[in-house]
Amino acid sequence: MARISDTIENFINDMLNEEKERQVLIQRNELADKFSCAPSQINYVLTTRFTYEKGYIIESKRGGGGCIVIRKITYDDKDERLSLILSSIGESITYGNALSILDHLKDTKTITNSEYEIIKITLNDRTLTSVEDKNKLRSDMLKGILTVILS
Repeated sequence: MARISDTIENFINDMLNEEKERQVLIQRNELADKFSCAPSQINYVLTTRFTYEKGYIIESKRGGGGCIVIRKITYDDKDERLSLILSSIGESITYGNALSILDHLKDTKTITNSEYEIIKITLNDRTLTSVEDKNKLRSDMLKGILTVILS
């Protein structure tokens, strides 16, 4: 039996895949009623499964019962894609957030499975054991690697 979080995520993804604009508008309370869960469960799914690192933008519209816009990020050209990815990495990045970005790039076939595995090993905490600021180095390395691959 699927967990409620997985069910909600799949439902939202199905909605996004049906839309040409790769954008959906949901009412948090209506969605919670549909799945017989608390609205906080919807928030949990949105904040953990539909993050910028995973290729989504969430906008909350005030009023109207908690309207939320979910957009799947699409890249119009190579330079824009690289710029958006590099800005999402920032000056410092955890291994978990780096993996989220890599998962998104692999899922969208922006990088190959081999590239994904090589980068993942390179950025692993065990690889960076003797480094004082792992997250800063990880950010610099990921930016450099992706600049070479995506340019």
